[in-house]
Amino acid sequence: MNLWEIWQQALVWLNDPLNWTNPDGIIARTVEHLEISAAAVALACLVAWPIGIWLGHVGRGGGLIVIVANLARAMPTVALLTIFPLTFIGFGYPPIILALAIFAIPPLLANAYLGVREVDPDVRDAARGMGLSGGQIVAGVELPLAVPYLAGGFRTAAVQVVATATLAAFVNGGGLGMIISRGFGLGLASGGGQMVAGALVVIVLCLALEGLLAVAERMVTPRPLRITGRRARTGADATLPSDASWPEAINVIRA
Repeated sequence: MNLWEIWQQALVWLNDPLNWTNPDGIIARTVEHLEISAAAVALACLVAWPIGIWLGHVGRGGGLIVIVANLARAMPTVALLTIFPLTFIGFGYPPIILALAIFAIPPLLANAYLGVREVDPDVRDAARGMGLSGGQIVAGVELPLAVPYLAGGFRTAAVQVVATATLAAFVNGGGLGMIISRGFGLGLASGGGQMVAGALVVIVLCLALEGLLAVAERMVTPRPLRITGRRARTGADATLPSDASWPEAINVIRA
């Protein structure tokens, strides 16, 4: 079977209404996929943002963030998805959500830390001079100014998790990966079109999410920060744009 025939099969599969509306179809699997991804990103935010904001506020832990990010990048998600069900966590959604959350933590942590550290020291000094406490400085000064970085980290983490959640099918974890997995089970001749169709749905979902989060990121970023976020400096004072990827954030932290 050649590539053209597989593409034809994929189009035929996608044009079948039953493949969209049945209980195991695209719509149901997409909802399941997004629920798993949302839970994983939410868990990662609960862990990464408080730590990153606190470390950024006290001005320490840059090296720790680099280590955590490198360790998380070195961990294969498939291995985590396979190992966690064999522990006390058990099978089902919890091990999948935990594995994806670990994958999402580095960009959230790095951008939270960098966003707080990039606040102008003069602004902090002015806040202290007004008698604001450390918590008031974080809530009233640093967090609002770090919004572009927090939003950028969230956008990166969310898209990465949605794309990676496809691997949950390896442990029968649901989501759109199940469509691709079942295509593999049918073999290339019969299931090649289904595999391609499932992959196309995941790609479209990721692109749509990327676009929506890009718009949301711009909406939550105050207008003055949209301008200053695009200015780049060099050296240790480099400022990343709000849509910078988290590996770039790690490089600035390391510098």
